[in-house]
Amino acid sequence: MQRAGAAAATEIVRRLPHLLDHGVHIITGAGNNGGDGWVLARALAAAGVRVAVTEAAPAKTEDAKAERALACPLLATDATGRERIVVDALLGTGARGAPRGDIARAIETIAGARAQGATVVALDVPSGIDADTGESTTAVRADLTLTFAALKRGLLSARSASGTIVVLDIGLGEGADGLPELVGERWVQDMVPPIAADAHKGVRGRLAIFGGGAGMTGAAVLAARAAMRSGIGLVRLVVPRDSLPIVQEAEPYALAHAWPVDAEGRDATQTTLSSWAHVLLLGPGLGATDETRQLARDVLGQWRGPVVVDADGLNVFAGEAAALGSLCAGRPALLTPHLAEASRLLGEDSEVVARDRYAAAARLAAVTQAAVVMKGVPTIITAPDGRTMVSASGTPALAAAGSGDLLAGISASLLVRVPDAFVAGACAAWVHGRAGEVATRGRAPRGVPLSRVLEGLELAWNFSPPPPSYPALLELPTVAEA
Repeated sequence: MQRAGAAAATEIVRRLPHLLDHGVHIITGAGNNGGDGWVLARALAAAGVRVAVTEAAPAKTEDAKAERALACPLLATDATGRERIVVDALLGTGARGAPRGDIARAIETIAGARAQGATVVALDVPSGIDADTGESTTAVRADLTLTFAALKRGLLSARSASGTIVVLDIGLGEGADGLPELVGERWVQDMVPPIAADAHKGVRGRLAIFGGGAGMTGAAVLAARAAMRSGIGLVRLVVPRDSLPIVQEAEPYALAHAWPVDAEGRDATQTTLSSWAHVLLLGPGLGATDETRQLARDVLGQWRGPVVVDADGLNVFAGEAAALGSLCAGRPALLTPHLAEASRLLGEDSEVVARDRYAAAARLAAVTQAAVVMKGVPTIITAPDGRTMVSASGTPALAAAGSGDLLAGISASLLVRVPDAFVAGACAAWVHGRAGEVATRGRAPRGVPLSRVLEGLELAWNFSPPPPSYPALLELPTVAEA
């Protein structure tokens, strides 16, 4: 508790020095989160900051009572209402259910202060947010959340309520049992091999994309463009005959062939898979028909190299995840479903999948024998052997049709050079999110089109991870909202 409160004080002084002259108002609860608030109060007061504490509930734990007794002689009598920093120390990670009574009223007080321009700092989690699921009814909306020792799963889901999230070292080491590892910039930089100075297009790899059905050619084109901005050397779009002129005009830097038979009567599927491709992407704009269902089975049966399956490549196996698994087994395979696609594959209600996306991703990876990138907030990456990571990069600009096609193209491009599908998927998810962040810098996500995300993808590969600033172990920026 003392380490948590002291680390929080250090971070507040470092980040918000321009607001300290107006004083700090800390609102405490009865448990150890309130105790953290009392330690923070004492540390700030000892540094010369005017601090007032309001007890929404009297301290009950022995540690909280002891810290209250140490802090009280140093504090101001009452809050003035002019404090520019308001600290939420009401409820911690053990709280469950909707806040009630005095705690609920204290949350309303914090909301009122924020509406008047105060910066709200939450300790460990914003009160009212479930630390495991991110669910809430009445909850604090924080500008800065200082969480201790490890990044809680609920914070990754409740990004809108959490503001900037900083994980602080309190002497327990980074991470905690049962919590997935966060994909970070430095890790991605280490995992993705550089392109050599003497590389040629063959070395950079050849990608075949099967999809682009009638009315959906844009999906295949977006995937191709994302792949070409992620290091692939050559792309071949394999599409229905009627789509050929459309995709060739839309993306002149890609080759194109008709499936299942090209203009000369040759089987383009067999030609592409037997002697040309290094990696296959199946699904963007494929369509879910009897013909495409058979095509997907034929393609996955013939091609035994690395594969990414997305969109309708997944939908044609609705309720038949095991059948997809038998086709994916024995090679690097990556699936990139959103919640509804995962639900269809598993044959489960979407509410069941949404209730625990981590568990659903693990079930899907196990039955399909493929790595799974479960798209959402956060994106969950799971391997058949149980390895799990989460990617928290991104903005609401990515919540648009076609965004998943970009992710599929990035994933396929990386799978050429990164042989572990789990690692390739984790890197792709992070880079995809970073491209969204680059695209929305200085802009509201509401007005950012995917074309700008593609432009952002070009810059997302410029790695420049900042050095950590003790006691911060890691930081997630505030997610820009529309």
